[in-house]
Amino acid sequence: MASQVHASHILVKTQDEAQNILNDLKADKTSFAKAAESRSICPSGRRGGDLGWFTRGKMVREFENAAFALNKGELSGLVRTEFGWHIIKCLEMK
Repeated sequence: MASQVHASHILVKTQDEAQNILNDLKADKTSFAKAAESRSICPSGRRGGDLGWFTRGKMVREFENAAFALNKGELSGLVRTEFGWHIIKCLEMK
């Protein structure tokens, strides 16, 4: 079981917007980094959504559970938190 995850994410306000972005990502219409830079409302969007490395207990529960359930290179589905709707990409685990 991984003790740390290096992840990127895209955060938007609505489920519909998140679903549209996820559909575009799955259809290879855009890269994750470009979508984060242009559409994420999180300051990490300027870095392509990169959140760096984090351990359990550092993120809100729903986000953390989704991030730690991913495999390297995998995208999450839509993840709702108090901040909005996220799409998470696992970059690395250790």
